[in-house]
Amino acid sequence: MLFQVYGDNAVFQWIGWILVFCCLLGANELARRTKTGGIVAFVVIPAILTVYFITIYVAAAAGAEWALTNPTYVHMTSWFHYAKLYAATAGCIGFMALKYKWGSIGKSEWFKCFPFVIVAINILIAVVSDFESAIRAWGTTWVSTEGVTLMGGWHNVFNGVAGLINIACMTGWFGIYVSKKKQDMLWPDMTWVFIVAYDLWNFCYTYNCLPTHAWYCGLALLLAPTVANALWNKGGWIQNRANTLAMWCMFAQVFPMFQDYSVFSTQSVNDPNVNLAVSIVALVANIAALTYILVRAKKQGVNPWLKEVFKGTRDYEQAIARAE
Repeated sequence: MLFQVYGDNAVFQWIGWILVFCCLLGANELARRTKTGGIVAFVVIPAILTVYFITIYVAAAAGAEWALTNPTYVHMTSWFHYAKLYAATAGCIGFMALKYKWGSIGKSEWFKCFPFVIVAINILIAVVSDFESAIRAWGTTWVSTEGVTLMGGWHNVFNGVAGLINIACMTGWFGIYVSKKKQDMLWPDMTWVFIVAYDLWNFCYTYNCLPTHAWYCGLALLLAPTVANALWNKGGWIQNRANTLAMWCMFAQVFPMFQDYSVFSTQSVNDPNVNLAVSIVALVANIAALTYILVRAKKQGVNPWLKEVFKGTRDYEQAIARAE
């Protein structure tokens, strides 16, 4: 078993997971379907939260008791959380610029590679975090600034390498389209091959480096955009992923007690052998994905990063059929 979902709080843990999953699906729909929803979710709310975060840290530096005991200050001080929140939010804003063709940037051909760039940055943030654990505590443990005990070792290295390979699995960087209803930015060449490899890698990252959060941000948060892409928003996975990630980061940053100290809190089993096994699966999956991509590209005689390589596949054709 990967998580400690048994005992007195098991019912609450499962209810919490279902609530997070369903709320993320719903929030993504609200944010993607209208321009107003997107602006509120990814411009207005982040601006308000930025003022809130700055106020907390300024007050804490001045010794204010309310700030020093604020849950955000106590439980969410890691550089990783802020980097993820703002990188994901930047992605959402950039995707809206492409979707709504805002200004000269939104209409330009060169800016179509923005999704690749921002996703690569997001992946690299996690890769650095994985390697950080390996360096800080090889073969032992270390305690993060938030008081979470993390293990360091080969599992971090394997998954860090898997993340780097995953970046190379993004194909057709300039194959970005807008849906006919203008609700979605589409990346048709980002098919199940990348999505599965990414989900396995990212789950492993959360399992390695966020063991007290992985039940939610490693499972519910990853499955929400994947389910939406599979069932009704084909080709919109990366937009779904950015939207749900940004909104989850905002929620978790302001209400860390949900994951950290409530009846909904869920720990991983914290077994180094389990971490290693999960990391090996993630690494093998990403090697397999990249190999498959390179084989397809060679057969077609194309550069897999500058050209689309999944044309003719079911995923690609269903996605491109939605494009204007």
